[in-house]
Amino acid sequence: MKRSDLTEKLLDIKREKGWSWKYICEKIGGYSEVLIVGAILGQMKLTKPQAANAGELFALSKAETAMLNEVPMRGTGTPMPPTDPLIYRFYEMVMVNGPAWKALIEEEFGDGIMSAIDFDMAIERVANPKGDRVKITMSGKFLPYKYYGASGNVPEYGFKEG
Repeated sequence: MKRSDLTEKLLDIKREKGWSWKYICEKIGGYSEVLIVGAILGQMKLTKPQAANAGELFALSKAETAMLNEVPMRGTGTPMPPTDPLIYRFYEMVMVNGPAWKALIEEEFGDGIMSAIDFDMAIERVANPKGDRVKITMSGKFLPYKYYGASGNVPEYGFKEG
């Protein structure tokens, strides 16, 4: 069975049972809803105890349960640029705001990146009389670029002009 086949099986069970993502995440437990849903959709991996919980919840075989604990091929299945309107809006946000985010992060932290590995994300609904708002909070560890072969007064990591 391919990971995409397992994802379709899990989504079929979710539909048949009428389960919400919140319910599934509570039953699997241990991580944020974003990560757990990402694992069900084939983009993340669950820990062995979480995979066991998912296996029990979805009545999976041993091999299917083990597959939820394997490192997936992330990013597959979404064309670039994305065609789904909601996902495309995120792409658009990065394309429009990305250069400003980059400039502000580099000014504050120096030369480096925000990790998408050492990373937290939360999504919440914020009531607003003009229409509810989606609030996404992202927090990633700053990882300075290493200046290999650095000598003299150049720092080894995250060089930032003073």
